[in-house]
Amino acid sequence: MPQQGDAPGQIVEIVKLGHAGDGVTADGLFIAGTVPGDVVRVERQGERGHLVELIEKGPARAAPPCVHFGTCGGCALQHVAREAYLAWKRDLVVTALKQRGFVDVPVDEIVAVAPGTRRRASFKAQRRGDQVAVGFYEAGSRNLVDLRECPILVPELARLMPLMRRHLAGVLRANETVELLATVTDTGIDLALTLKRKREADLLMGLSAIASTLKLARLSWNGEDVAIAAVPFLRVGRFAVALPPGAFLQPTKEGERILQEFVLDGATGARAIADLFAGCGTLALALAGHHTVHAVDSVAPQVDALLAAARQGRARVTGETRDLFRRPLLPTELARFDAVVLDPPRPGAMAQAKALAQSKVAKVLYVSCNAASFARDARILADGGYRLERVRPIDQFLWSPHVELFAQFSR
Repeated sequence: MPQQGDAPGQIVEIVKLGHAGDGVTADGLFIAGTVPGDVVRVERQGERGHLVELIEKGPARAAPPCVHFGTCGGCALQHVAREAYLAWKRDLVVTALKQRGFVDVPVDEIVAVAPGTRRRASFKAQRRGDQVAVGFYEAGSRNLVDLRECPILVPELARLMPLMRRHLAGVLRANETVELLATVTDTGIDLALTLKRKREADLLMGLSAIASTLKLARLSWNGEDVAIAAVPFLRVGRFAVALPPGAFLQPTKEGERILQEFVLDGATGARAIADLFAGCGTLALALAGHHTVHAVDSVAPQVDALLAAARQGRARVTGETRDLFRRPLLPTELARFDAVVLDPPRPGAMAQAKALAQSKVAKVLYVSCNAASFARDARILADGGYRLERVRPIDQFLWSPHVELFAQFSR
């Protein structure tokens, strides 16, 4: 390793990637923007190091595909070569399982979706003088990066950013910030705005004009529909779901398809299935062609949407609005199901896992976007008599520390 010279800082070597994607030295110093094998000069700031100079490149280093990488906080790992990146992401799952005592569970090689496929993104837009910046915040700050490109987005969303930059200039006030949740649906772009401002005619007229000019399927403001040219629909097999504003969807269509395949395969042989944290029914409706399904979610408009789609498709689907964090399905309620599908948000499904551990349900099919909360819940299920048979990681949160997975449990 090169020796310390006269330049300020300390020269260190990176030995691994940490859980958030930062490079880590042998003595535990975390340095963003580095890869294993890098030799760098850093300035220490507690347990973190500020990268001053890249002296030698590690073999896992790659050229980032985006000009904003290193400033924009949306991606953390564009500088890591594909093979090393995917191995690290799979290892996030393996490590989380080991920390909960699972050492022999088969973990498949990770399945990765391609860049340019993210159909759903939450932007910020901010008025700066006469201009509007549209993009994501810098990592660990509230400084908005005005994006000119984004390689993770589907083309429709990439094209939307410069258009929003232009048209929001006539709506936003000085230094005002709006959150934009944009989703590409089967009938066009669904744009939901969150803006802290009183309901005013001029605001609603301005937003309506934007929706018309940009030919949006729907534009909503703080949950209120402002303009609807075409009801945003999501197709799941033969079903068409009319999406409520802000509805939860998997971030990519390909990731959604992969998860549906895994769940359908895992549900083979089951007659009655409970789909818990069902959202708008991307899994429940995929199952409905071959199974009787009871769908449960805490968001009433989402349950209503999936039930309406099921009725139109004459599927055997029932639904229930219920907060599964506070009121999980109890063992007596679970007794009528042969299998349970779980697809909770990042905190996981601890309360429901505890109830399942006391039940006699034969199969549990778990979809998770957080390896740590999944491993915690898996331990609860295993201690209750379930066997974790297989874990299948999926990378649909490109160049981020987040990883999707599917897991199958049986009694």
